[in-house]
Amino acid sequence: MEYKHFGHQHNLRIYQLQPGDHEYRCSGCDSFCSGSAYGCLGCKFFLHEQCGNAGRSLQHPSHPFHHLTLVPYTTHLAGTFACNACGDTGNAFSYCCPLCDVDLHVPCAFLPQIIKHESHLHSLSLTYSLPFPNVSSRFCDICHKLLDCKYWSYNCFACNFAAHALCAAKEMRRETCHGEHVSSSGTTAPQSNEIHLKEDAASGTTQDQPEPAEIQDPTLQAMCELERLKLQMQMTNELAKMMASFNLSSLI
Repeated sequence: MEYKHFGHQHNLRIYQLQPGDHEYRCSGCDSFCSGSAYGCLGCKFFLHEQCGNAGRSLQHPSHPFHHLTLVPYTTHLAGTFACNACGDTGNAFSYCCPLCDVDLHVPCAFLPQIIKHESHLHSLSLTYSLPFPNVSSRFCDICHKLLDCKYWSYNCFACNFAAHALCAAKEMRRETCHGEHVSSSGTTAPQSNEIHLKEDAASGTTQDQPEPAEIQDPTLQAMCELERLKLQMQMTNELAKMMASFNLSSLI
């Protein structure tokens, strides 16, 4: 069974990749592949199932005013982008809004709203920015490194617990990179027991793309609405500047 993906010129097949083999890197998230993956063996183009099944358009609560579009290459002239979720650079697939200069790694775009972590008793909520007045003294409660409050984090506000989004979701990301499909509910599909590089003879049915969980927390809903209004005001201001510049140029 062959599959056509917009990010590659050739048809893709399903392969079972050997765990620990660092030769095959996912072109969607730039991490190593193992387990079941879509691939073009001749071009060494491979995609995790999550990256291969990611939708072309995404309405994400972190950027509610516009849809994000999945692109197989960065839209920036430098050839890389900085992820607005984790702050890391990337040169693989991204969900982007070129109008607002927003870019998300594919795995970051599907981080769940609520997770449990062994380091804390309570559930942690995904937050897209933190209004801490003293940013320089805020540290991640998992890795104990500086927490930049402009990037995403998982929090328990009742206990003043905060962690980098990727620190809190580290185990989940590892499972995804090893061939398991993580849904928005946090459940995973069983990993294949095959450890040899070969084409999968399965029927080729694919799992549905995970969707970001709906925000249930009133505080998070209010924060999203505030971000939407701020973005709308910024766009209105930029539009007014453009119209003013056009009017001035017509007088010259």
